[in-house]
Amino acid sequence: MLKEFPDDTVNKSIIDPWLHGLIEINHDNPAAALEWLEKLRPYEFGLVTGLWSTYDRGRAYLKLKKGQEAAAEFQRVLDHRGVDPAGLEYPLSYLGLARAYALQGDSAKSRTAYQDFFALWKDADPNIPILREAKAEYAKLQ
Repeated sequence: MLKEFPDDTVNKSIIDPWLHGLIEINHDNPAAALEWLEKLRPYEFGLVTGLWSTYDRGRAYLKLKKGQEAAAEFQRVLDHRGVDPAGLEYPLSYLGLARAYALQGDSAKSRTAYQDFFALWKDADPNIPILREAKAEYAKLQ
């Protein structure tokens, strides 16, 4: 897109940094991902970015084992549900929050966040990999 539309503001300011951030997360380089995703702060919760830039920052902080920072990002998503009421980032932020609290050693808050996630996904296909992962993580908290 940048080659075809090199002067497009949305591509340069939002899409490009977000895609670079995702690539870095997927290549297990969360520190570099955060550098890219920080560029999206002025646009977060907007029409183009929705909840995903904040959610992806939370994911990067989880990979860095920074539970407090990750929890703050996921909580920001939860606090802004109206931005995208049907967005997948909303329920997945409960899972991210559960993992962030677990990193911080707060089992009670972690369990509550897992339970909130499970309540939202109660009718989901039980074979979805992320749901199976969440159930296994939750079982270890018991």
